[in-house]
Amino acid sequence: MRILSWNINGIRTLPQYHPWNTFTSFQGILEHLKADIICFQEMKTSRSGLSRCVALPDDFEAFFSFPQNKGGYSGVAVYADSRTITPLRAEEGLSGILQPKPPLTLDDRISRSYPCAHEIELMPDEHGSTPSDLAALEAEGRALIVDFGLFVLINVYCPNETSDARLPFKINYHTMLQDRVRTLMNEGREVVVVGDINICATPLDHCDGHLSSNTATFYDHPARAWFHRWLSPIGCMTDAVRTFWPGRKGMYTCWNMRISARESNYGTRVDYILVTPGMLPWIKHGDIQPSLKGSDHCPIYIDLHDEIITDAGERLSLRDVLPVDGNRKDLPRLAARRWEEYSGKQTLLSTFFGKTNMLRSPNNSPLSLLSLTPDIQLLGEHSDAAQPDHMQPAVGIPPPTHPSLSCQNLACTSTSQLPASPPKLQSNTTSSRQTAPPDSSAKRKSSDSSVKKASKKLKSSQSTLSSFFAQPSVSPPFSLGNPSGDVPDHQDYIDSDYQLALELSAALENPLSQGLLASATPSASHSKAAWSQLMAPIQPPNCFVHGEPAKEYTVNKPGPNKGKTFFLCARPVGPGYDKGKTERLREEVDHRYRCNFFKWTSDVRREAKDKSSTS
Repeated sequence: MRILSWNINGIRTLPQYHPWNTFTSFQGILEHLKADIICFQEMKTSRSGLSRCVALPDDFEAFFSFPQNKGGYSGVAVYADSRTITPLRAEEGLSGILQPKPPLTLDDRISRSYPCAHEIELMPDEHGSTPSDLAALEAEGRALIVDFGLFVLINVYCPNETSDARLPFKINYHTMLQDRVRTLMNEGREVVVVGDINICATPLDHCDGHLSSNTATFYDHPARAWFHRWLSPIGCMTDAVRTFWPGRKGMYTCWNMRISARESNYGTRVDYILVTPGMLPWIKHGDIQPSLKGSDHCPIYIDLHDEIITDAGERLSLRDVLPVDGNRKDLPRLAARRWEEYSGKQTLLSTFFGKTNMLRSPNNSPLSLLSLTPDIQLLGEHSDAAQPDHMQPAVGIPPPTHPSLSCQNLACTSTSQLPASPPKLQSNTTSSRQTAPPDSSAKRKSSDSSVKKASKKLKSSQSTLSSFFAQPSVSPPFSLGNPSGDVPDHQDYIDSDYQLALELSAALENPLSQGLLASATPSASHSKAAWSQLMAPIQPPNCFVHGEPAKEYTVNKPGPNKGKTFFLCARPVGPGYDKGKTERLREEVDHRYRCNFFKWTSDVRREAKDKSSTS
């Protein structure tokens, strides 16, 4: 049997990576992990945003804990393979205050006692006040407890110390976790704690832990000091994975993806599987899986023996001490399969928008986009643009006019000077009524009104498309207006285009016009050089230490510099890489890795421009 833990950094982002994007269902992802108990941290979702395939995999029972106030933040999940193991009880949180409705009965609870704020030593915050309860610690969806008979599993995502003000919250959460394990052990239970503890246990678990400046003060941090006291040989918990790799270096489980630290294995080990002494005989092996991508963390796991021999000589089989009955009717109340939205008693809002309820046309095929958008449908079926060639243009839409038309002649095509009811337009309306179906009077009226609105948009001062291709300075002084005021017919279109072609041809044959164009237009070679200089990529500068081309990055952090680009040393980060004089002692810098070169792209562009102008 295998127990696996993984901080996936978002359930929605995991399927975007290989090999997870090759599976057609979430069941396939769980199967690929090849574990009987799978624990996820940082689900970053909510109950309403959880899809059915994630909540109810075919062969797994799922348990979730979501943050109460923050969406897309924190959250943990436990998946148990119903074919190999059966969960007996489940609770959300560590203090017992997170209860479903109605609350759990004594038989549904895993233990009889829980941590209390007045019974454990909590760290005061920056204002000197000590929490009077544990509600704030439990509000972020950080823990699940599942009873499997042989042991009690605690899947936990401990807080990170993002600032000094966050340190008391972090320490208090660790203290609450320690007290919950203590109460379970006092009741005679064995405990397995898995998840992201967000602490490096020893200097061996930190990429810079070997540096003398870090080794001397490593356990001065309060969180590291607490973790050191909780782990054996001082404390009661054993680091199961490290037990099989006591001196292994580089066994990291988390990397900073912003600086591409995973490529050079410049990381930390903050994910653990901790067990109480009674579970040690059952543990067969443990390791990390850094080859599995999809998050800034990698999975960790332990394997259990199929059977053991106790100190008294008794042979115990794992199948005898772990319940496997596959009865889904008696699942813990916290199981997702017992949620109301999946029990068939509650109708989800999403069901009204599913594919099975899609509107269908009389021929039982899904309606097209046009049929669902009345405006587009009317234009496509009844507008004059779709009429046969023998029909006249729509009301008020003027034909393309010549650029040399005077304002007086151009005004004759506006809707204000059109005849009230020209014969051609009347015949067009009659033809449209004859061809329309009997029940489309409403659509025809909507189409006529939309055409009239379109006709009013064209004013007498509006330029036509042909005006952009004319040469006004050299055009002949003749005009092709329509003094009669009638709407031009199809022949007018042809004459207008023909006259425009004659004007352009005359302008090109005029030597004076060619001279003006030549003087106003730069030479081809000069224009090409200007465009080449403008569009040419910036040559990256060389870093000062290695003399190698730097690599360009973009600022993504919100602030005044967001979106700006800059250059850094292209070498990867590694133990002892140069973070700067304020963060790294000069004698501890390893020049095999990235140096502290930095330059804004705007400065590089300015220097290149100055260099080209002087040369």
